[in-house]
Amino acid sequence: MPEPTKKDDGQPEENVAPVSGDAPSENSVEITPKEAKVATKDTEVIVTVTEPEAAAAEAPQPQPIIIVVTEIEPVEGEVTDTRPIVTEPVENGHNEPEPTRAEKLVEVTEVKEEEPSTSKVPDKDDDVTASTPSPPPPAENGSTPKKLSIDLPNDSDPESTRGRKDSVWSLGDGQAPEDIDKQIDSPPLSTLLIEKPQGGSITVGGDISFVAKVEAKDLLRKPTIKWFKGKWMDLASKTGKHLQLKESFDRFSKIHTFEMHIIKAKENYAGNYRCEVTYKDKFDSCSFDLEVKEIPEGSQSIDIRSAFKRREHKPEETPDVDVWDILKNARPDEYEKIAFTYGITDLRGLLKRLKKTKKEEKKSEAFAKRLDPAYQADKGGKIRLIVDLADPTVELKWYKNGQEIRPTPKYIFEHKGTQRIMVINNCQMSDDAAYSVTAGEEKCTTELFVKELPVNILKELEPVKTTVNERIELECEVSEEGAKVKWMKNGVEVPTGVRSRYRVKSEGTKHWLIIDDASKDDTGTYSLMATGGTSQAHVQVDLKPLKILMDLQSATVLLGQPLKLNCEIYPGNVPGRWYKNGQLVQPNDRINILHKTKNHNLDIESCTIHDAGDYTFVPEGYTQSLSAKVHIIDPPRVHLEALNVQDNTVTIVAGNKLRLEIPISGEPAPRVVWMKGERVILDTGSRVRAETFTDHTCLTIDVTEREDTGNYKIVLQNEAGEDTACVKVKVVDIPDPPEAPLVTDVGGDWCTMTWEPPRYDGGSPILGYFIERKKKQSSRWMRLNFDLCKETTFEPKKMIEGVPYEVRIFAVNAIGVSKPSEPSKSFIPLAVTSEPTMLVVDDVTDNTVTMKWRPPDTIGAAGLDGYQIEYCIEGTDEWIPANKELTEKTRYTITGLPVEAKILVRVKAINAAGASAPRNTQHSILVKEVIEPPKIRIPRHLKQTYIRKVGEVVNLVVPFVGKPRPKVNWLKEGQPVEQSISIRNSDCDSIMFIRKAERKHSGKYELSVQVENHIDTAMLDIQIVDLPGPPQAVKIEEVWGNNVALDWSPPKDSGNAPITGYTIQKADKKTMEWYTCVEHYHRTCITISDLVVGNEYFFRIYSENMVGLSESATATKDSALIVKEGLQLKNPQYNDRDFTEPPTFTQPLINTFAIAGYNATLNCSVRANPRPKVIWMKNKIPIIDDPRYRMFSNQGVCTLEIRKPSPFDGGVYICKAVNDLGEAQVDCKLEVKVITQE
Repeated sequence: MPEPTKKDDGQPEENVAPVSGDAPSENSVEITPKEAKVATKDTEVIVTVTEPEAAAAEAPQPQPIIIVVTEIEPVEGEVTDTRPIVTEPVENGHNEPEPTRAEKLVEVTEVKEEEPSTSKVPDKDDDVTASTPSPPPPAENGSTPKKLSIDLPNDSDPESTRGRKDSVWSLGDGQAPEDIDKQIDSPPLSTLLIEKPQGGSITVGGDISFVAKVEAKDLLRKPTIKWFKGKWMDLASKTGKHLQLKESFDRFSKIHTFEMHIIKAKENYAGNYRCEVTYKDKFDSCSFDLEVKEIPEGSQSIDIRSAFKRREHKPEETPDVDVWDILKNARPDEYEKIAFTYGITDLRGLLKRLKKTKKEEKKSEAFAKRLDPAYQADKGGKIRLIVDLADPTVELKWYKNGQEIRPTPKYIFEHKGTQRIMVINNCQMSDDAAYSVTAGEEKCTTELFVKELPVNILKELEPVKTTVNERIELECEVSEEGAKVKWMKNGVEVPTGVRSRYRVKSEGTKHWLIIDDASKDDTGTYSLMATGGTSQAHVQVDLKPLKILMDLQSATVLLGQPLKLNCEIYPGNVPGRWYKNGQLVQPNDRINILHKTKNHNLDIESCTIHDAGDYTFVPEGYTQSLSAKVHIIDPPRVHLEALNVQDNTVTIVAGNKLRLEIPISGEPAPRVVWMKGERVILDTGSRVRAETFTDHTCLTIDVTEREDTGNYKIVLQNEAGEDTACVKVKVVDIPDPPEAPLVTDVGGDWCTMTWEPPRYDGGSPILGYFIERKKKQSSRWMRLNFDLCKETTFEPKKMIEGVPYEVRIFAVNAIGVSKPSEPSKSFIPLAVTSEPTMLVVDDVTDNTVTMKWRPPDTIGAAGLDGYQIEYCIEGTDEWIPANKELTEKTRYTITGLPVEAKILVRVKAINAAGASAPRNTQHSILVKEVIEPPKIRIPRHLKQTYIRKVGEVVNLVVPFVGKPRPKVNWLKEGQPVEQSISIRNSDCDSIMFIRKAERKHSGKYELSVQVENHIDTAMLDIQIVDLPGPPQAVKIEEVWGNNVALDWSPPKDSGNAPITGYTIQKADKKTMEWYTCVEHYHRTCITISDLVVGNEYFFRIYSENMVGLSESATATKDSALIVKEGLQLKNPQYNDRDFTEPPTFTQPLINTFAIAGYNATLNCSVRANPRPKVIWMKNKIPIIDDPRYRMFSNQGVCTLEIRKPSPFDGGVYICKAVNDLGEAQVDCKLEVKVITQE
């Protein structure tokens, strides 16, 4: 903390710092009065108020404030009755002149931020705020300079010259009012801000901008900026419509610009604002004021209630608080706290009014004279604290910071009448505290400020100019032994830790800063800061001149041999860097860099080709460098092992591109020659060419052919030697196509094919064959096998019988698939038919046997050419063909057989594929005719009446059996049938055919079949039907209302079929358009209703049988007139049915078991009107917005779906239905089981 100044005569100055409540203020005030004999003369005293040293290193130096101190009485070491009063600044330049007083100008350095609500300049008579300062806020620069006045009363002056008891504001002699707002020229020490926001004034509704700029040349990232209003309000959270914060960065000038825009300002925007900039350990801030002007009103009456209006209105009603009484009874140091608690924005205005109110001073009963508000003593000096007691018998106790003080050599208590004195000897900084004295229940307090004398610099620092690695000593002498000083370099404090390059030494009043081993970085301005001044000097550290004792030498080294480069330079302790081809060389396991005194060595254990190049050694800090060239040589060598092939043989598929890259080595680069046999391969070849690069040679064959197979020789030559190598290239290809395959056998859907292997296998063994086939008319080939066929035979299957096919072959080796072979000759898969079926004996005579059979079940695409019948005499093995030519019929009579011989018969089906398997008779057949009684087999549909319509065809087939051939006879009702009926008979049936049936053909027919004396008969009933005739005697029986009763008789001709119904139609006499009233009516009388009143109707009727309606209808001769009658219609009254009902569950919930991980559903049904609200609950807790549940309700069916339940989803589920008429609920228990897998 900077020390306050002293007078020229060495007398201590009076401390007039005000009381600050419980905690003493860190600010100090110094006043230097004159002697008693010159007390009436004007003197100037410098008073300094500073903030704690915590922010001194980083915060800029605040601007001073001028305070006017009026001193009447000289102050000595013992202060008996001195009560300094600190007054407030003058507002608007109005002051009360006091010409008889001596005034002093006091300069106060204030680092304080005014709250926005208290930023206005107080009135001249407002001394309360000056005498009761608030706790100091963090240090800031840019504070507005102000002038204060301190009035020191003197008991020896006449009452008229003292003025009134309460202090007033004064500017002093010759002080102009406008000088109050002038700033003292003391530039702040800002470390970040290069342009600070300036205060301004606007009218209500206007816009204003504040700009702060920070230079970013020495900053690695963007600094942090904060804008505040008052002490605590951070404006970053208040941005919006009326407040905007902007940031920008200029890349060319490298300046950060921060802007705060206030848009449409309101009245309460006025006040003090602050801008804080932070970057790592650097800090800078600036305060500025904003004045919002408004149109002055005619009468400016102070509304106490609006002054105490809270900033935020809480919804709860709070009891009325009289803040005015609180301020009257509070201590001055509590004013700001009360203002903050009750939301007071104009504290200074209230304090002005508070000062104008008459104060009632309470007279102390214990103290006749109290302690002064503050005392000041020099460090090492003595101070006397004196009080006068009204009652000398009262016990007195002294306290320091609340701790009772006991008598010691340091603290001496004296009694002089009613005076009680405490003497503090040898004052130290620890004695700077708050002291209090109690007398009974009364207490008075004061503060003691201990002042340290400033430390002056007696001997200034001297500039130093030296070279690198030398010792630097900076010496300075101060005025006090053991004084604390601070060493700075370029404005930054010098680190003096254990590992620091800087050492600090002090002996008595001398102080040294020592740098043992100087470097160029130590160049700069060094300064020593003491409380009484600063001394600085410039230190210049230069490099020593470089001398090259031994230069680098160029070298040629064999590959793999060590390389050593060394040089010698002076000075020897200068480090340096090695470079190869301009790239920095870093040490590693192979490269070792050594520096020993003057020698600098670069050692490489085993050189590689990459180590060749230009090497440079650059001493650190010098522009000179040492250079040398390193050349690496190596005999040529072909590295065939890089091919990684067996026997140096490279296999390539024909048609592909071969690029054979073989690494080579040699320094300098060798000459490469490729040869195949005696032919040299040039690099200008079109298809085959050889190319050589830095580290490899390449043989390229764009499209390989079979002729490229062979040995290739590589020859390498350079000045270090020669090397050769051979590479074998093997070109493999797909095999040649095989010959066309041969189809040796053909089946119904298969064939057998064979082929020969291809003549050339492509240089790789044949792995197998692929077979394809296609229809002869098609061009689409189909692969038959997907696994290679290892053999040269194959049997294709699943072919379509009767379709011509072709097949072809592909040969396959490791390279690929050959081209297809030529297609085989076309072939058609054909198959013989299956054997004939149902071979039975149809007839046997004495020398013939008639056989019949059914065609084969499977005929095939080859068709059926005919049948071959063979027989064999029983006892022999010779089968004798019965027919010389194939027969297409399935019945054949074998003739020329011996009588009573026994034969076996078989039948074969013959087609283009050959003969089928034979069908044999199971038993031998005796060649002898057998009598079989006749038997008529009447079909089922002829066992009932056979009905046909007139004009239809009648074709009746009646089968029968009997041997020999029976005689057939037809009779109709005992008479021979008519000639119009055609009868055709055969050995096994009889056919009756009528081309166009008539009603006369109806009747009963008798069929008789006779074999010798055996006879069989059958009856057939034939009915030929036709349309019926019209009904008879249709008449109108009665007409009433809109109803008509009809009656009629059945038709004469029913059409040889029963009448199934009648169709009644009506027609209006006006239009005579007929409309059907009734169809398929069975009775012969009917009542037609719903006729139109006033209309006249005719009616007609059709008869109907199984054939259809009669061709004509019979109509009524008379018409029916519907006459209107006077009728009264009475509408019946119906009572509305009440369908509402309370909820009722028609299907309850059922206890359910669910499997964990599988969805489960719970179902129930409810009936209610109006529609109820359905609520699902689990364990009596409603299920609401739970994604694991889905609820459905459709037509009264309520469903709850539980998605992938777990054991925790088990419990009691309740479905509750509620409507206006009531409610109902059902419940069930759900248990979730977990399936364990063993």
